[in-house]
Amino acid sequence: MTGLKEHIVMLPFTAHGHLIPFLALAKKIQQRTGFTITLVSTPLNVKYLENTISKDSSQESKINLESLPFNSAEHGLPPNTENTEALPLDQIIKLFHAAATLEDAFRRLISNIIEKDGHPPLCIISDVFAGWTNDVAKDFGTINVSFTTGGAYGTAAYVSIWQNLPHRSSGKNEFSLPGFPDSCSFHITHMHRYLQAADGTDEWSKFFQPQISNSMKSLGWLCNTVEEIETFGLDVLRKYIKLPVWCIGPLLPSQMLQKDSSSESKIINQHSGREPGLPTEKCLEWLDIHPECSVLYISFGSQNTVSPSQMMALAMGLENAGIPFIWAIRPPFGFDPRGEFRSEWLPEGFEERIKQRNQGLLVHKWAPQLEILCHKSTAALLSHCGWNSIMESLSQGVPIIGWPLAAEQGYNLKMIVEEMGVGVELTRGLQTTLKKEEVERVINVVMGKGGKGEEMKRKAVEIRKLIRAAAINEEEGHTGSSFQALDDFISAIYPTKSCYQPSQLKSS
Repeated sequence: MTGLKEHIVMLPFTAHGHLIPFLALAKKIQQRTGFTITLVSTPLNVKYLENTISKDSSQESKINLESLPFNSAEHGLPPNTENTEALPLDQIIKLFHAAATLEDAFRRLISNIIEKDGHPPLCIISDVFAGWTNDVAKDFGTINVSFTTGGAYGTAAYVSIWQNLPHRSSGKNEFSLPGFPDSCSFHITHMHRYLQAADGTDEWSKFFQPQISNSMKSLGWLCNTVEEIETFGLDVLRKYIKLPVWCIGPLLPSQMLQKDSSSESKIINQHSGREPGLPTEKCLEWLDIHPECSVLYISFGSQNTVSPSQMMALAMGLENAGIPFIWAIRPPFGFDPRGEFRSEWLPEGFEERIKQRNQGLLVHKWAPQLEILCHKSTAALLSHCGWNSIMESLSQGVPIIGWPLAAEQGYNLKMIVEEMGVGVELTRGLQTTLKKEEVERVINVVMGKGGKGEEMKRKAVEIRKLIRAAAINEEEGHTGSSFQALDDFISAIYPTKSCYQPSQLKSS
């Protein structure tokens, strides 16, 4: 350690898909620089982060965690609700607005840090959804940098749609998007129904529009992507927000980015803070008995599920396709996601038949996703197209069957299909009628030998190489683009640039 006492304060949004990338970025900055890093959230989210750190044996660096007081009942939320997980969508917007009320407590925290350190933090890194921190940074004599936990293309589409609501003025289901070429058209079904209905006066608009606009006053944006895999999306994002964008992804465990040294199953240091619904070893044993590139993994992320009729059609299509699969499954939409799973939501005798044939494995609630994706038997991912899942999948060269359900997932799917060529679409959202025959057809296209499936796999492997090259840390005299971007970011915020030597600022 160099003895530097510079301090960076980080404020993620209150959702698991944001907390984990923030923690990974905090660790990456701390190890690269030796700076003091304080990660700030509400009490229950801090406990979740503590649990995540305690489960990660590679967490060698010291990240400070600080809580901001929060009472969910004061915001019309259920008791002990500090995260989007398990909240219905009509209540998630209440949590969004509640998160903006943390400003006063955050100001007190920054004041206490200044009193202790004798000077302001070097920088505040805040979520794009916490644009109010720009005012805090200005008032305390420091700078703010925004961090988008999504990819460049999805982020650009998301912020442009929220700021401009182009579907309202076009009067059509298909429309062009400010910042994107006219040839790149979007469809209203790429958007969640709350965004489809937004008119600038609704509660969703009243949250997103000012937060995004304030985030565009930052010094620049950090983005959890890789420069080489999103050249088009990054060009659009940089031109739209008119700020520097540093691509510091992939924010993944190091084991996922190592060169394949063997075909052995491996346990990844868990960074989710959750216990899987089935022991990781059991999942790996099941994968071990299946041939290489033969298994479909199905997961809709930490807070998404599908409708009862869609779940039934998906199960029937999977069984008819005859391919082996692992399904991270939870109760369908409209039911308690933490409740008991009912057999009536699946075809009669479904679980027994797939067990008997070793065709399928149902993992209730949480599955060890990183280990499954890293296994040689996994051939494809059926996903909601959350950005974390996309990066995890592509880092292993695993192509994607897309079924977007919320947030920027529809734009992510559009990008991986049209720009990358590593995905196909199954359906969109909760309102569509899914047919078992379509499930079977799409699975056969992606999992089949030759044709489109083979081409998707080839492209996914190429992207895997680019992702891993970006994460090279000064091996053989070469620094990957991710570390170079991190160094460029630190140089932009560090006042005494001549003293900044990345090779000397690692944790001892």
